[in-house]
Amino acid sequence: MNDVTLVVLIGLGALTLYALFGGADFGGGVWDLLAAGPRRNAQREAIAHAMGPVWETNHVWLIFVIVLMFTCFPAAFAALSVGLYVPLTFVLIGIILRGAAFAFRSQAYQAERHAETWGRLFGIASVIAPFFFGAAVGGLAGGSFAWYSPFALSVGVFAVALCAQIAAVFLTFETDGALREDFRARAFAATLAVAAAAILTPIVAAVTMPSTFAALTSHGAPLDIALTAVAGLALLVALWLRRYALARVLVACETIGILVGWFVAQTGFLIPGMTTPDTAAAPATTLRVFIWLVAIGALFLIPSLLLLFGIFKASRRVR
Repeated sequence: MNDVTLVVLIGLGALTLYALFGGADFGGGVWDLLAAGPRRNAQREAIAHAMGPVWETNHVWLIFVIVLMFTCFPAAFAALSVGLYVPLTFVLIGIILRGAAFAFRSQAYQAERHAETWGRLFGIASVIAPFFFGAAVGGLAGGSFAWYSPFALSVGVFAVALCAQIAAVFLTFETDGALREDFRARAFAATLAVAAAAILTPIVAAVTMPSTFAALTSHGAPLDIALTAVAGLALLVALWLRRYALARVLVACETIGILVGWFVAQTGFLIPGMTTPDTAAAPATTLRVFIWLVAIGALFLIPSLLLLFGIFKASRRVR
């Protein structure tokens, strides 16, 4: 394995972690916005309790991917920054707004109306960020940066549904009693929504972007799609049987399968039809230094994150 391939795999691993943990946070905001029923406030409290003081750490993986791109693949980073400037700007707006709204809502103890307003903004921003992330990915997959195309917008909808699914499944593990049943129902609904979006997106690609559809259904993509679909079906079974720990593993497998399928569909390109990792890579010395720094940094970062999650996730579940 050469240095370029290793850096690409490191980036894909970091992107997967962001999709899981950052996606769960975005999805939590979606369910906060859609909280309903007699336990509406309790649902929101459970979401805030689950996110707690660790939610900001999830953006470590996004920052890492950005640093990896402009350090190791500067030409591709420049092209992506220009071509996807609009959707990525909306992503940043969404991330900033949801962070500010989450913080301000938690301090609005004596002003229920203000807390409701900040909560609504938090939920809306939690939809904006993953939607435009998905649109950016769809624009990239199309090879033309057309983030506003029907295919790219359908990927945006798919991304929101996936985040909602991850969050609902994770929340079934972090709650008990009636609240757990609430999030179990939401996990079922979100899984069906992901399945519907997964069917719709290739259809849109086939109609509007035949070359992209061909990439999505060639090479090793069909096998990956089949395995991901099996994980999704197994997830429904696990939820039905109330095997919540297993459900968390399966939703992670499903998410990994989706990202691997996207990577395979790139057919060796960082930007389809334009740039490959080899042509966009920084000098070999830069790549090697980056790899060593990642290895050294991981010795400090990973134990720190495990300790952080261990401390704040060890508290009792919300009922």
